[in-house]
Amino acid sequence: MLADIVTIGDEILIGQIIDTNSAFIAKELNKIGISVYQITSVQDEREHILKALEEAKAHADIVIVTGGLGPTKDDITKHTFCEFFNDKLVQNKEVLQHVENLFANYISSTPISDLNRKQAWVPSKAKVLHNANGTAPGMWFYEDKTTFVSLPGVPFEMKHLVKEVVIPRLADFYERPHIIHKTINTYGLGESSIALKIEEWENNLPKFVKLAYLPSLGKVRLRLTAKGKDYEKLSQAIEMESQKLFPLIGDIIHGTEDEETIEEVIAKLLTKNGKTLATAESFTGGAIAEQITALPGASAYFKGSVVCYATEVKVNVLGVPQDVVDKHSVVSEQVAIAMAKGVQGLLKTDFAIATTGNAGPTKGDSDAEVGTVFIGIASPTHVFALTFNMGNQRERIVQKSVNKSFELLKKEILKM
Repeated sequence: MLADIVTIGDEILIGQIIDTNSAFIAKELNKIGISVYQITSVQDEREHILKALEEAKAHADIVIVTGGLGPTKDDITKHTFCEFFNDKLVQNKEVLQHVENLFANYISSTPISDLNRKQAWVPSKAKVLHNANGTAPGMWFYEDKTTFVSLPGVPFEMKHLVKEVVIPRLADFYERPHIIHKTINTYGLGESSIALKIEEWENNLPKFVKLAYLPSLGKVRLRLTAKGKDYEKLSQAIEMESQKLFPLIGDIIHGTEDEETIEEVIAKLLTKNGKTLATAESFTGGAIAEQITALPGASAYFKGSVVCYATEVKVNVLGVPQDVVDKHSVVSEQVAIAMAKGVQGLLKTDFAIATTGNAGPTKGDSDAEVGTVFIGIASPTHVFALTFNMGNQRERIVQKSVNKSFELLKKEILKM
């Protein structure tokens, strides 16, 4: 069972927006056993859309299209679908009433126009999918054993339609295989090193189980995928094979993607033990605190952060001794330790993370090479700092350091 996803919009092709719709749709399709064969982005241009639809129809059972359903002249998707299906537009009374109600009750500051009313014109062959969150309806077509679904490009409108309407209809309409994924998160070891450690295990995986390495900054995700008709067999195989990894690389496994991120693990550990955390961030610029506070309930254990980018802030706010800076430089083990102790005392917490380093492109207040990073960890009993070389690209240096900070902190909390 294969699907194609087609996104329409010049704004995607010129890099003005990122196509997050396709990722969401692909994930939802995968949950019900539908594999995505291809994702295509096309211009708001008739011939380009027609070509994409024709190509998708040649190999896909399902074609999902997003975008181009607005009220303005550049939104041509409905007209193009009419041409593709040799159809014509007709006014749908239910859609018209919905649009008029939206303007009367929720968009009262803007008077309804004839352009808005045009949203009620849809191809006569389409099954209209009610869009509770907007004026552009979704549309469902079935021709020559292929299902075509056209959805608005606005993400929150599209997501509601996919979850509440499209996925249930597809699940009822098609017989599908089961696809099961399990993604294991590892921190602290590179892709090639992991591959060597698990080579024999990987070579002996059942034929219906596939492994993918998904490296990112400072971590590697190992995704196991099983596909077939027998759900119980697939589920048992995935669980059995994932458990075999722990004797091989258990020291670097930090949960599974479907369960918890490392930040969530830390949150639970701190909450369970009634402990608190603060951060002192230099080159990471608050990125650690941002990931912590993205979790609901973080105020129960996270007291705050000092973004001490300038040397004088490290000295005047955190109390890092000036003579330590002068002797060892601002990018040093000694300064990282002093920062961790300083923010731990300032905000009166049990644990603290501190980062100081050179993320580039210039060396700033230190002679340390670009990519040199020191991460300090303070616990209720001791404080230490480790040095790392995180490469030479600024974004990578920062995110790898954030991930490494969480890894080091978790290890310290588990010692309690």
